[in-house]
Formats: sequence, structure tokens, C-alpha cells
Amino acid sequence: MAEEKVLNWGICGAGKISNDFCSAMMTLSRYEREHKITAIAARSQEKAQKFADIFEAPKAYGSYTDVANDPEIEIVYIGVIHTEHVRLSMMMLEAGKHVVCEKPLAPTWQECKKVLDYAKEKKLLFLEAAWSRFFPVYDAIKEEVNSGKLGDISIDIGIYCIQFACHVYGEMPEKIIATGSLNEEGVDEDGCVILLYSGNRKASLVYSGKTVFGNNTATILGSKGQIFVDDCFWCPKSVKLTETTLENKIPEGPSPYNFYNSGGLRYEADHAFKLIRSGQLDSPKYGYKDVEMIHKIIDEISKQIGLKY
Repeated sequence: MAEEKVLNWGICGAGKISNDFCSAMMTLSRYEREHKITAIAARSQEKAQKFADIFEAPKAYGSYTDVANDPEIEIVYIGVIHTEHVRLSMMMLEAGKHVVCEKPLAPTWQECKKVLDYAKEKKLLFLEAAWSRFFPVYDAIKEEVNSGKLGDISIDIGIYCIQFACHVYGEMPEKIIATGSLNEEGVDEDGCVILLYSGNRKASLVYSGKTVFGNNTATILGSKGQIFVDDCFWCPKSVKLTETTLENKIPEGPSPYNFYNSGGLRYEADHAFKLIRSGQLDSPKYGYKDVEMIHKIIDEISKQIGLKY
């Protein structure tokens, strides 16, 4: 690995998810040697300064452009409203910054592709913040699946888990069957999705924005065993493998988290550091091919349920 100099972060957005990302990153044992929150940018100087004070960031900007123009900043975390993700990603890449952008990057694959192509052209790291993919327990799940201990994997069952299904199978499904309900504003409220893969493999997915599920788990079923991922499966506290149970303990950060188990955001920050310092510009855990696969599946689901942007 190249020289491990500190990675100076610029944070775009002073909302709940940015708070959780910064707080989680500060729990890393090598935080002060490898990561530094250098600047906070928000829509107002006052909001940015208040956020900067919490995390002891030396700079506060009332404009996202100021982050792009700051020569000290090497990487930018984008945690603003999703409709601004593409614009700010392109701005930061144009300024020569590596980018970690909250999901979803964009509502369609074509818009995602524009950002990814530009990152490649600029020879910069772009990471869509699919935080689950960077959890150590997800590495263990992938290893268990590839080990053959489960036998022939026939079905993946979960609630709101397209990311999870693609992580398990690692390929584009041969067929997608989706049904959903749109409200009066044309927003999808709930739905069911079946992903069909070669070899009679399938994933059964359910999602809802209006129903509170009591059990957001995921299960992988094989001919010899199964994997059970605890609630909430996208940031689980435990995973039951065929022969053992892994616990995923997340430390509390200096600022209270707004979302469940948000301390797991530390893993994507650390992953970005390791990629940049080793000269890798495409993540082996969630790279460009994964982003393409996920967003093409979402495009097809949107088409089938009549969702338009």
C-alpha cells in the first residue's frame, strides 16, 4: 500500500445521514492518522458552522462550490437530498475529488452511467454508498455462499433487499417480475419483486413505504443449509451461518446516531481510504458492474410498475 497519509474529507450536507457518517468515521481506531473531517458545507453558513463545531472540522462553507474549490480536500462525502446527487458528484469529480455519494446515486441507470463514465475519465474513485456491502459480516456471507457449505442455493428471501440478492448471486437475473402500487403523486408505496436466475435460482423481495414491518430479515436457503441475517439485514447485529453465529458490534460515535446501527457507516469510509491509498479506482465489494446491475434491475422494476421520473 502507498504511503498512508491522512485522507482529508469534505462533507456536503449537514443533515442526519451526514451526522451519522461523520460520527461513525470518528470511531475508527486509526481516525486521526488516516481520516480527517476537514470541511463541512451546507446550504447556509450558520448550519455548516454548527455542524463543523460538533465534529471539530476547521472549515465551514455555506456553498458546496467552496468544497470543490478547496485544494486541501481529497475526497468528498455527499449526503444531501438525492435529487442533487448527480449534480454534486459531477462537480466534485470535475474538481479532481474522489467521491462517496449516498444512495441512490440517480433514479435511472443512464444518469448513473454519466457519473461513472466521468469518474473513469478523470481517474478518480467514485463509490455509491451501498454501506451494507462493506460490513465485515457481509464478507463472511459471501465467503459462506462461495464455500459450497450451503449446497445448491435455490432461493433468497427478504424484505426490501435487491442489494442483498445481487450480493448473493453476483449476476444479472434472467427475468424480473414486479408488481407495485403507486399513490396519487405517482410514488411507489409498496411492491413485490421476483428475480429469476439460471439454474432455477430465485430471489423473493417485498418492500413498503407505508407499512411498518416487524421483521426486516433475510434468508438464503440451500440444499445443505441456510444463512439467516438478523433484523435489520442491511446493517445486521448478527448473522447465523451454517456452523456459527457472527456478532456485529458497532461502537457509539461522539454524536448520537439518527438511524439504526449507523456506526456501520465507518466501514465504507475505511474502504474508500484503502482503495485510494492502494491506487484502486473500482471497488471489489461494490464496483461499477454492481452499480450497473442494481440500477438496471431498478429501471426494469420501475418500468413494470409504471413508475416514471
